[in-house]
Amino acid sequence: MDNFTFYSPTFFAFGKDTENDAGKYVKKFGGTKVLIHYGGGSVVKSGLLDRVQKSLDAEGIPYVLLGGVKPNLRSGLVYEGIDLCKKENIDFVLAVGGGSVIDSAKAIAAGTVYDGDFWDFYSGKYIEEALPIGTILTIAAAGSEGSPDSVITKEEGMFKRGATGNALRPKFSILNPALTQTLPAYQTAAGITDILAHLHERYLTNTKEVEVTDRMIEGLMLAMVHEGPRVIADPNNYEARANIMWAGMMAHNNSCGVGRSQDWNSHDIEHELSALYDCAHGAGLAITMPAVFKYVYKHDVMRFAKLAVRVWGCQMDFDNPEVTALEGISRLEIFLKSIGMPSSFAEIGAKEEDIPTLVKTLCYGNGRNGKLNGFVSLDEKDCTNIYKMMV
Repeated sequence: MDNFTFYSPTFFAFGKDTENDAGKYVKKFGGTKVLIHYGGGSVVKSGLLDRVQKSLDAEGIPYVLLGGVKPNLRSGLVYEGIDLCKKENIDFVLAVGGGSVIDSAKAIAAGTVYDGDFWDFYSGKYIEEALPIGTILTIAAAGSEGSPDSVITKEEGMFKRGATGNALRPKFSILNPALTQTLPAYQTAAGITDILAHLHERYLTNTKEVEVTDRMIEGLMLAMVHEGPRVIADPNNYEARANIMWAGMMAHNNSCGVGRSQDWNSHDIEHELSALYDCAHGAGLAITMPAVFKYVYKHDVMRFAKLAVRVWGCQMDFDNPEVTALEGISRLEIFLKSIGMPSSFAEIGAKEEDIPTLVKTLCYGNGRNGKLNGFVSLDEKDCTNIYKMMV
């Protein structure tokens, strides 16, 4: 296990009706004027936005609204939010929505206290300072409610890139599983897929002797395999929703990733798909992960074989562990299909003729040097081959 530091200060309020205490938590963490950041009509139609406003009114906390966040969020709204926060002297950002809303709120929070272009942070600059952030989660997927990370797409060039910094960890996050019960099955399944991706990309490590975090990751994967079919069959299953929501946070607050190298190549490769085709991130990951894993599994066959045995219940073939490793990847594919996720380019509107464009942006866009570094280092040729495996 490698040396590490771990800092995760977020206060979590979990359970039914917890959104009604949003105002109390804003006050607890020092907010005196709030930007309420949200997406489209669902938080309005459900009455959630109204409940949040009432909770702030009850505490005498003024606020400004900024909606309009869409999946695969764009940089334009971030610039608008930064300008609004500076104009209105906002000192707290409250995100009401899923990962895209939270990531947008984080970008606004960082950009408001920064003299330069917020995109500097999405080009490699570490975030040292940001306005305090709170979240009210409406979809279990990205894990941004507990993480120091944010992903934004820059409209000029359509670069989908990430930023990080402990200043982005929310001061509080309200997690009410009941708020996810009205999600369409496809969105729920995409969220489960994103959670599984966060777990896989921590599991694929070149660090030795990390059994504790291995077992944590395996346990969360097993929970997803158990709860996924239950929630697809019964969207109102609160207990399944609750387990998925907490797993989503645990999968990405990095408690499972400390002391070990990690692999984020599947995410990087997928980001080009959701940037260009505007597909659901989880749906893109459903076709990306199996292709990447089949391409790199020989780098450490036993790691894939161990995952196959411990999570997917495969029998270990000690004479030919490659068989076990590939069976595990196949069972992942079968599971993703069973919850309604796509398995090919065509199903997300992607085109084989676009592969050169995808690879160029992936490997060289926004200052990249031609290689992705993770579990296995991938160059332009490797990425081309992986995209072709998805067709």
